[in-house]
Amino acid sequence: MQTNNNLPEAPRANRLAREKSPYLLQHQFNPVDWHAWNEEAFARARAEQKPIFLSIGYSTCHWCHVMERESFEDRAVADFLNQNFISIKVDREERPDVDKIYMSFVQAMTGPGGWPLNVFLTPALKPFFGGTYFPPEDRQGRVGFLTVLRQLASVWRERRSEVDASAEHIHQRLAEVVTGGRPGDDLPPTAVLDRAAELLKQHYDPRHGGFGSAPKFPQPSQPRFLLRHAGRRGDAEARRMVLHTCERMAAGGINDQLGGGFSRYSVDAEWLVPHFEKMLYDNAQLIQLYLDAFLVSGDARHAETARQTLAYVFRDMTHPEGGFFSAEDADSEGHEGKFYCWTTEEMEKLLTPEEYRAAGRYFGVTEPGNFVDHSHPQPLAGQNVLSIVSPALDEREAGLLASAKEKLRAARARRVRPHLDDKILASWNGLMLGAVARAYAVLGDDACRAAAEKNLAFLQATLWDPGRKVLYHRWRDGERDDVRLLSGHAFLLAGVTDLYEATLKPEHLEFALSLAESMIAAFFDAENGGFWQSAQGVTDLIFRAKEEYDGAEPSGNSVATLALLRLGKITGRADFTEAALKTLRYFAVKLTEQPQGMTGMLQALDFALHEPRRVVITGIPGEPATRALLHAAHRVYQLNKVVLGTQGPVEEFARGLPCKEAPEAYLCMGSACQAPLKKPEEIAQLLGAPDE
Repeated sequence: MQTNNNLPEAPRANRLAREKSPYLLQHQFNPVDWHAWNEEAFARARAEQKPIFLSIGYSTCHWCHVMERESFEDRAVADFLNQNFISIKVDREERPDVDKIYMSFVQAMTGPGGWPLNVFLTPALKPFFGGTYFPPEDRQGRVGFLTVLRQLASVWRERRSEVDASAEHIHQRLAEVVTGGRPGDDLPPTAVLDRAAELLKQHYDPRHGGFGSAPKFPQPSQPRFLLRHAGRRGDAEARRMVLHTCERMAAGGINDQLGGGFSRYSVDAEWLVPHFEKMLYDNAQLIQLYLDAFLVSGDARHAETARQTLAYVFRDMTHPEGGFFSAEDADSEGHEGKFYCWTTEEMEKLLTPEEYRAAGRYFGVTEPGNFVDHSHPQPLAGQNVLSIVSPALDEREAGLLASAKEKLRAARARRVRPHLDDKILASWNGLMLGAVARAYAVLGDDACRAAAEKNLAFLQATLWDPGRKVLYHRWRDGERDDVRLLSGHAFLLAGVTDLYEATLKPEHLEFALSLAESMIAAFFDAENGGFWQSAQGVTDLIFRAKEEYDGAEPSGNSVATLALLRLGKITGRADFTEAALKTLRYFAVKLTEQPQGMTGMLQALDFALHEPRRVVITGIPGEPATRALLHAAHRVYQLNKVVLGTQGPVEEFARGLPCKEAPEAYLCMGSACQAPLKKPEEIAQLLGAPDE
């Protein structure tokens, strides 16, 4: 047998081949001598006295893919890195605590942050230089990556003492910013809530909806906070702003008009052209927002948007055993948006002339298109992102549009799908668990209840150690990691509490208590207040941080605080309430000075400042009559409300109520309760009454 010795050599795998992260595995064949974030890499940096090149990203990050193609797959760049640096890859979704520290450094040094995040550290893990995306070579006023590497290698060799001194100074200042705080003696007053609402309203886009200019991120904690404010103050203007924003997002290209689900953000002000990656955490929060919008307005379109988003998650983002996957990529076949976009030629071939006219007008399809992938050297021509441009249709046109959408969906299903990041995170699963549970409570769809129950069972089986009462962060391909994070505990605690309130099953409340106790033991700063992002005893960080910013994702502190306040009211546990109040006092100064960046925490403050209504429902959980009362309680938009049953570790009053043949509902505030109600419409009427 003759062999061909001229065949190209197969790429050799590096250390990342041993990892589970889809992002790290994407880099396993790079010529860069990558390490994962571990003691092996740190020890090598100390032994060889080389600086560390830390590159942080995630598997569905478009510009991470671009930099990989341009630089990390380039042999000259890889050789220089391998000779002069110890290179480490981190998945920011697996290790947000690592990302928080070094992102804070880059933002302090350069202003904006983002991914890929590229930071240079001393062997002691202290940063001294960093940035986000670097082009491969100098161009358009931007310094090329290889230029940066050469300059830093030279500085390290020739001015090492200066680098160490600078890194030490940066470390001290960074620790003050990320771990320090100025606790207040009291909770911020209600005026802080009003001021935050006014600041948000000043950034409202009256034409396209949303708050701020391009690029536009949904940031659901902002409109959800404004809806609370609107209900509290009777602010019709704030209410209109949020509902208009929901309408425009749902009609935009950021919302997948064929398959459901929202992309991470739009690059323009009008929600038209998305950055096509879809993240679980966005869709979870947006389901909650659209449920709010439906309850506030009664507009069935908002409920339908929530249903379509849920359908996308159940169809494309769910493990067979119930866990929810993390994300879908923006790219397919090397082109951003290729899976989602259409040319007029493609549509004309698929559809009848009448269908094409109806769909083309409805979606605003044109021959030049409305999207160009500027990151690709050879962008595809005539690409159209579908958005709702002309929604008015008569009955005949509506039928044509429906048949056109079916054909487009079927054709799209034959395309190469974007990469799926199939790791399962406790944090983001907690957000989606809460959204699915609340969708069941509000919409009454039993498939949502089943999905929520299955998801929780999966998380308990894979990420929860019942003996040690420890929650781990990531599961993938049969293995979990050994990382514990506040976001995992807090987000799952909130989701389990939502599931308890939707079902009244005592086992869910008991698990919520275990999670809360575990979270306080591992993360709570008992001396000052607030929760650390990482668990006690973590050894691979230069310090532990307290995250407070509510951006695309809510902060662990915000979610933990509101979840503990809710759980305190449901169970009567004063220790939960006091930990939450101490956290609010810890962040009191920041809430007063920078409220618009902490809209999740403001929702917790609103809950703390105003006594919530407690709906106590007797009866057997799951029985039709009990469920009717339960759904009635959830179908009213009430600012601060908890719903609880009479079984399990509930507060004293609820525990003492008899379980009669016919279930009843008690509406309570403080120590006073209304006479028991037996009819669902009575609950809705009383809950809908304004706060006194």
